[in-house]
Amino acid sequence: MAPAALLARSLCALSCRSALTSCTGIFSRLTAGPVQFQFQFLTPQTSVQFLTPQTSVPVQFLTSQTAGPPKRPLNGYMRYVLQQKPSVMRENPDIKVVDIIRKIAHQWRLLSPEQKQPFQDASLRERERFKLDLQRYQAQLSPDQILQQNQERRRRLEKRRNIRKKRELSSLGKPKRPRSAFNIYMSEHFEEARGSSTQGKMKSLMEDWRNLFSHQKKVYTQLAEDDKIRYKNEMKSWEEHMLEIGREDLVREKSRVHKKPAAAATRAAKKKPKSAAATAVKKSAATAVKKSAAAARTTKATGKKSSSAKTSAAKGSTKKS
Repeated sequence: MAPAALLARSLCALSCRSALTSCTGIFSRLTAGPVQFQFQFLTPQTSVQFLTPQTSVPVQFLTSQTAGPPKRPLNGYMRYVLQQKPSVMRENPDIKVVDIIRKIAHQWRLLSPEQKQPFQDASLRERERFKLDLQRYQAQLSPDQILQQNQERRRRLEKRRNIRKKRELSSLGKPKRPRSAFNIYMSEHFEEARGSSTQGKMKSLMEDWRNLFSHQKKVYTQLAEDDKIRYKNEMKSWEEHMLEIGREDLVREKSRVHKKPAAAATRAAKKKPKSAAATAVKKSAATAVKKSAAAARTTKATGKKSSSAKTSAAKGSTKKS
């Protein structure tokens, strides 16, 4: 037998003998006296401990954390996506995940209601099970945990609300905020900055910025001041436009007081030509009516005078005869 094999066998025998000796020692200590157990309520931060008569250091067995709230069930479409995704990926290994989802969505639209029904029925069953699990979970919560969950839910809703508002402002063309001098310097020198990661490059750029002389920083400071002027002018025109279209809620409070009368004057000025033209037409029509009425009265008076003159003339001729 080779010397290496003999050495390996001897080492294996020694390790097995040492393991057996340690196990025998532990068993003898455990059987020497009663084991004192210390129980605690199982929480994510606690563990079960027990002490032996010969040891003073507690042995800890970590417990798993309590289960969180049940997850919401998937709808019928998402169940179909999860079922079809592996096969579509095998058939199209070179396309992106987004294109795979689009392909599955197209297949879902082509399905008949009878073909969609099993996925929707499974979703309804899971929804009923989710309601029961949620009720059991909420019944186990303490008042502090319920308060904490409500606060977390409010934070999530506030975050979603801010994201939606940011998208709306972007779609309405709100100007971007002005950049600082360091931001302008960083955008110009980020590519050639030292460091393999983004964090390393940022750190090296901050060190370089601190080491710049005042006349070198002055260039970027002036660019930052110009960017502030740009932002001020763009915000002025954008807020005036928001007031014109009736979105006063998007205008800053300090600008709303000064710009609202100006916007009202602008709208009045735009409406003024139409109202002036309408007023002129009304005045001309009223003048024409008045003139026609005066002409009619004049004609009527003239006719009365002529008829009275004829009557008096006839009476005079009768007396003479």
